[in-house]
Amino acid sequence: MRLVLLGAPGAGKGTQAALLKSEHKLAHISTGDIFRHNLKNNTPLGIEAKKYMDAGQLVPDELVNNMVADTLKNLEVDGFMLDGFPRTIEQAKFLDGITKIDGVILFAVSDEEIIKRLTSRGVCRDCGQVTNINEHKKCPSCNGELYIRDDDNEVTIKSRLKVFHEQTEPLIAFYKDKGLLFEVEAAGTPDEIFSRVQKVLRNDKD
Repeated sequence: MRLVLLGAPGAGKGTQAALLKSEHKLAHISTGDIFRHNLKNNTPLGIEAKKYMDAGQLVPDELVNNMVADTLKNLEVDGFMLDGFPRTIEQAKFLDGITKIDGVILFAVSDEEIIKRLTSRGVCRDCGQVTNINEHKKCPSCNGELYIRDDDNEVTIKSRLKVFHEQTEPLIAFYKDKGLLFEVEAAGTPDEIFSRVQKVLRNDKD
C-alpha cells in the first residue's frame, strides 16, 4: 500500500500516520524528517539544500524531488505513506514518474478547528510529547513542563493555512481526476478518525 497524506497543519496527519504505521507496517516518509536526515548527515543533497535555507530561500523542487526519490529507493519495506510531499502539481507529476500511488487521503477539517487546535497545542520540554494545554498543565507522560511553539500563534497559523490552501487545492483536483482521492473527516478523537481511514482503505461504502 502506497499512500499520500494531505491535510492542513494540525489536521492530525502525524497521529494518523503513527496508527497506520503500527497497523499496516507502512513506512512514514515525512519531508521534515528527510530534510533533517540529509542535513544532519551532511549528504550531498543536504549540503546543497542548506545553501538555500541559509540564504532564507525555498529549496527548489528538483532538490526536494531528489531527496524523496533517494528515500523511496532505500526503503526496507514496500508500503509507505508520504507526508508533506507532494506540495505542488510539479512534484505530484514527478512522483508519478518514480512510483505508483494507491490512494491519497485528505484529512478535512475547518480552519476554525485548526486554529483552535494549534493555539492550544503544548509540547513537553523533556520528552517532546504533544498535548492539549487546556486539558493538561503538565506532560501526561513524564510530568514535564509544557510550552507553546512560537509558530503556534493565530497570525502565523492563518498565514500557514493560506499557503496550504493555495498549494493543496490544485493537488486535490489533480488526484480527484485520477480517482485516487479519498476525503476523511478529521474532527473527533484519533480513534474515531482512524476508524474512518480504515473504512476508506477497506473500500467500505457503507
